This record gives sequence, structure tokens and C-alpha cells, in this order.
Amino acid sequence: MRIRATVAAVSGGLVLSALAVPAAQADGGGLHKPGAAERFGVSRSAMRAAADAELPVVSNVKVNGGKNIVAGTTGSKTYTLSLTASHSAGIRDAYLDLWHGRDRNHVDGVFTPKEQTAACTAVSATTSNCKLTITVTPGRNPFMNSLAGTWHVTAAAIAADETGTVYWNDTYATHKVQRQSKLTVNAAPEPVKKGKTITVTGKLSRANWEDLKFHGYATQPVKLQFRKKNSTTYATVKTVKTNSTGALKTTLKATVDGYFRWSFAGTVSTPAANATGDFVDVR
Repeated sequence: MRIRATVAAVSGGLVLSALAVPAAQADGGGLHKPGAAERFGVSRSAMRAAADAELPVVSNVKVNGGKNIVAGTTGSKTYTLSLTASHSAGIRDAYLDLWHGRDRNHVDGVFTPKEQTAACTAVSATTSNCKLTITVTPGRNPFMNSLAGTWHVTAAAIAADETGTVYWNDTYATHKVQRQSKLTVNAAPEPVKKGKTITVTGKLSRANWEDLKFHGYATQPVKLQFRKKNSTTYATVKTVKTNSTGALKTTLKATVDGYFRWSFAGTVSTPAANATGDFVDVR
């Protein structure tokens, strides 16, 4: 349920925006994302009048436990958003979302929580741990490849005092939402005589949220790594760039039995990936 608060204060400003698909438009051109007035039922005049009020204190904000959100091409996945909030009167509710855009008036991607109110557990008379969840569905939300990268995190809480004082910050933190990556490897021939040439190939690809397929990731530096048969540690042999279709290819001399793999460090929009090691028997 929404709380009809009579006094509130705002930090970070309001974003009057709530859908994650290109349907509703904000005044500045973009998607609509909830603000304090919508989520907590707080009037704008009350928020402006409460600048000197005791605000809830928000901390320990986490999205997916601190791990990046990575979306592929199929299925839906639910992620947990959480925070800790404190106020002398206790905490009534909390709010978290993720949004992408140039600024609060130009939002082109939003993950709003599934729940109308947060699941808050009091750890003391003044402090609560609160959780909400969002659902990520490739092709629907996110729906454009340009949305991959750094997103803003909104964090908010409303106190359990008589006036319902609000802390709201649309730019509390940032979090990465990335296009899933895949990396393959093949080392041949196998077995191979010592001193002979080994050809190592592979492909780096990533999810396309617009056609829901994986496509090669071009001109990316990828490390060729090797570990000896009885070792647990990979060492970098050389670095190769993917071609226009994401393909990788290089050659080297066979020396000892071991495993070859390609290793991609990742980018802002695409997570790191390691291919499963391919064993070469050197005779």
C-alpha cells in the first residue's frame, strides 16, 4: 500500500518517470520512472517544505548482491535489490530501482520493482533491512543494445514518524547491466608431435537484445592462455584481436601436454569470459 505522508524531504531530486518499455514518455522525452510522490504518496509541496527535517539514513545499497546484471537472449531472471535504512522513529517502507539515461528527465531504460512495498525486516527500533526485486527479460527489458553499460540506482526510504519523512536519491549509486558473452576455443591437431604447429581458434560473441541472437564481438583483445597438464594456473601466451565476425586464430609450437583457452577481460557493456580449456596431447 502507499503511505500518504504529509512531510518529506528529497535528496538527488525527483524523476517523474515507471515503464521499462518505450511506451510512456516523460516530459523531457523518454520513459516514465516513479518518483517519491508516486511511490510514497508524498506531495511536492510537502517535500519542498521539509528541507530541515530529520531524513532517513540509507546505506548498504546492493543490486544482485554486488554482482553485475548480465542478460542473454532468452528467458527472464529476477534479481534482488536491497538496502539498510535508519530513522529515530523506524522505517515504514523503502524503494529501489535502476534507470538508464542522460539525466533524470531523459530516461531510456528503467527496471522498477515488482512489489508495491518493500519487504523490510527490523533489526532494531530504528533500523530495517529492506528488499525488492526486479525482472530482466531480454528483448523486452532491456530492449536496446545501447542500454548495456552503467545504470543509475535509485535508493529511497520513508520513516515511520507521524509526518512520513522521505529520503530519495535518484543517483545514489551505479550498477552495470551487460550483454552476455560467450567464448569458445579449439586447439588442433590433437594429438600433435612436439615441435609441430598448433593452431588455436575460437570465437567471442555476445547477446544482441534487439534480434535475440548472439553475434561476434569485433576488434576485441583476447588473451590466449595455457596451463600445463598437472598445473592449476593459466599463463598468458599472447594477445590476439577478434576479427570483424568475432573469430580468433593464432599458431604456436607444441611443447608439452596442457590446456589452451581464450580469456576476455570484458568491457563496460560486456562481461569477462573464459573459454573452457581444450587439452592438447603432445607426443
